[in-house]
Amino acid sequence: MSDVLTELAAILEQRKQASPESSYVASLHNRGLNKILEKVGEEAVETILAARDVQSGGDSQTLVSETADLWFHSLVMLSHLDISHEQVLEELRKRFNISGLAEKAARSKQ
Repeated sequence: MSDVLTELAAILEQRKQASPESSYVASLHNRGLNKILEKVGEEAVETILAARDVQSGGDSQTLVSETADLWFHSLVMLSHLDISHEQVLEELRKRFNISGLAEKAARSKQ
């Protein structure tokens, strides 16, 4: 699965340098971090609403699509800030053998 993220990250980096008139990703970068964050927030809300719909018997494919949109825009955000998706994956790997409760408690002490 990380191959998909690696391939997408490479495409996002290429499009970051493209003309804003020819690339949606370039247009987001051109409009700045606040616009990218707005899109992440919008997609997060849409994902939440889709999850509620699934629980009420709605179509799970909508939730999958909205989650993909959220992940995509999150990757654009990371790219804009020159943070690699691999850093996020490494953080997740570190948490494999740590209780979620212990990890959260450790963060609150910092």
